[in-house]
Amino acid sequence: MRIRISHLTRYRFAQPVRGAVQSHNLTPVDTDGQRVVDWSVEVEGATWGAPFRDGAGNSIRTMSVRGPINEVAVAILGTVETRDTAGVLRGHREAVPPLAYTRPTRRTQPDRALAELSRAALAGLDGAPALERAHALAAAVADAIAYRPGETSAHTTPAEALAQGAGVCQDHAQALISVAQFAGIPARYVTGYLFASADGTPNEASHAWAELHVAGLGWVGFDPANRCCPDGHYVRLGSGRDAAEAAPIRGVVRGDAKEELEVRVAVEDAQQ
Repeated sequence: MRIRISHLTRYRFAQPVRGAVQSHNLTPVDTDGQRVVDWSVEVEGATWGAPFRDGAGNSIRTMSVRGPINEVAVAILGTVETRDTAGVLRGHREAVPPLAYTRPTRRTQPDRALAELSRAALAGLDGAPALERAHALAAAVADAIAYRPGETSAHTTPAEALAQGAGVCQDHAQALISVAQFAGIPARYVTGYLFASADGTPNEASHAWAELHVAGLGWVGFDPANRCCPDGHYVRLGSGRDAAEAAPIRGVVRGDAKEELEVRVAVEDAQQ
């Protein structure tokens, strides 16, 4: 299908600041499951660095805006043609080996409850195929953490989300990374977009899920929030070891001012 995406991120400052510098992971790359038809990222008054691909295969570009400024607005508009690969990531160029995704970060460090969830999910599956074990972990996270917007924040850890039994896609993805790495399976965090289905399945237009490295297949996506593997309704932006590392926008502001964030995302079927 063809998916049309409009995404605005606006940072407003209570008083003028001297400038801002940002690193953007905001441009999808071509894989067997997606092809970028057109894509633009615009920031008024920005000076842009040259784009490059990092070791994880993400398309990165830096930009700076000189002040005094009262806001920074990052506007994305683009179209991506997708196809269903059953969650398997193929045709993706990257240099970082899967082994680099076996160590937890501060955000994905498993506590006793996450370790027990991992053990329970894989009980009796010692000789099972790697893909079956990965599906079992994703299902266990989906069962343990109900999808409930507003229950967690950007700083919530998977241990905290599991303890309260509710969260959003970020919590599901980081919890799956945690239980997978505890089981010795490389896992990473993925950001992107999701075209909402018509059956009322809970989702967020700006979305996150996890990829687990499965023997014989390579990286495979799992979305516990929607109990599925990414299909043609998903657009993949980039990846990292956790939500902070995979953040689409990372940056600093020169100045000390209270900041307000506004985000608007529209994901539509471009053929309708």
